[in-house]
Amino acid sequence: MHIRKALDSDLNDILSIERAAFGEETEAELVKNLLNDPSAQPLLSLLAFQDDRPVGHILFSKAHLTNSQSPVSIALLAPLAVIPDAQKQGIGGKLVERGLELLSQSGVDLVFLAGYPEYYTRQGFQSASPLGFEPTYPMPEEYPDAWMVRALHPDTIGSVSGKVVCADALNKPEYWRE
Repeated sequence: MHIRKALDSDLNDILSIERAAFGEETEAELVKNLLNDPSAQPLLSLLAFQDDRPVGHILFSKAHLTNSQSPVSIALLAPLAVIPDAQKQGIGGKLVERGLELLSQSGVDLVFLAGYPEYYTRQGFQSASPLGFEPTYPMPEEYPDAWMVRALHPDTIGSVSGKVVCADALNKPEYWRE
C-alpha cells in the first residue's frame, strides 16, 4: 500500500471511494464541495492505493477557532473513507497517521473531527468538549464523546479554547447530526 497527495485528476477515484465506503451520495457531494470551497483552503487530500487500485481517501480542511486568546492553526478531518473490501486492514489508520504528520510539518496545531471514539482514540484523539472546544454545531446527545481533538504540537491544549468554525461547505447542521 502507498499513500500520496490527491491530484485534481483523481476526483473520480475520490468520489468513487466515498460512495463505496458510505453507500450514499452525501459524503461524495461534501468532498466535492470542500475541494472547491475557498474557505476550506489550504486543505490536505490523500489517497491510499493497494497496488494501483485506489482504496482509501482522507480530507482535512481548514477551520478556525473563535474566542481564542492565542493564534492557533487548526484543521478538520472529514471524511475518512475506505472501500468495503479493503476495510479492517489498517488503511484508514495509515491515512490518518500520514495526514497528521503532513499537517504537523505545515504548522497545524490542532485537528478536530466528529467520529467514533472507539476508533479515533487509537489515533491519539480525545474528547474535545471537556478541553474547552465547542463544535460548529452541537453534537447529538447520544454521541457525547464524538467531538474529538488531537494536538500536533505540545502545550497547545490547555493554552487555547473556543468554538471551531469549519469551512462553508461543511457549515451545515445536517453534517453534524450523525
